[in-house]
Amino acid sequence: MRYFLELSYNGTLYHGWQRQPNAISVQEVLEDALSLILRAKIVIVGAGRTDTGVHAKQIMAHFDFAGKLEYDVLKYKLNSVLPSEIAIRCVRSVKENAHARFDALSRSYEYFVTLEKDPFEIKRSYYIKKPLDLDLMNEAAKLLLNYTNFKCFSKSKTDVKTYNCTITNAIWEKDKDQLVFKISANRFLRNMVRAIVGTLIEIGEHKLTKEDLIRIIKSEDRGQAGYSVPAHGLYLTKVDYPKTIYTK
Repeated sequence: MRYFLELSYNGTLYHGWQRQPNAISVQEVLEDALSLILRAKIVIVGAGRTDTGVHAKQIMAHFDFAGKLEYDVLKYKLNSVLPSEIAIRCVRSVKENAHARFDALSRSYEYFVTLEKDPFEIKRSYYIKKPLDLDLMNEAAKLLLNYTNFKCFSKSKTDVKTYNCTITNAIWEKDKDQLVFKISANRFLRNMVRAIVGTLIEIGEHKLTKEDLIRIIKSEDRGQAGYSVPAHGLYLTKVDYPKTIYTK
């Protein structure tokens, strides 16, 4: 049978989601915990591959197991053995062909920027000293919805078949001294959100213009875009699936 796990994690101590030969990852820790509890070799497939230091408020992963599981019991056991940075939210059965990555309809991210020095936010958001033109940043963010090829924001030497993504939402919101950039799309390229945020920040600092953003997108050249903001301010917040993948 196939099962979906819904989980959250603080990515500070991990080298991203994907298992790596010489670095600790969320996938490795989770697979080891599942294999220990279920007494079988378990391999999981995640909804996406977050980079080193990136967090997830919600991410889904699937795994196969021949036996029938008691969902609440497995959730309790996993949370008992997993480190404090990883938390299981839910275990659900899905159809045999359901896939955590390929069946995802959309993914949403949030990036946090702090405008005032705050020792309690230093590892949770990106501190920027300079004032930012929020209205201009939002005008530029809206332009992203007019395009689909985002090669200019993709990490170089990435093995992908297409650089096309459909962005459905991109907006900056302000709450006191904190800015939050919210973006949703059907898929994202490696480093895409961090590169978009860095470019929009340069627009907010009046180093780039909205016209520059259009030029950058059309160039399909990563070297033309802005810098990549630090990973610790980025959170995967939601992955949506069709309800038809669940068995009940």
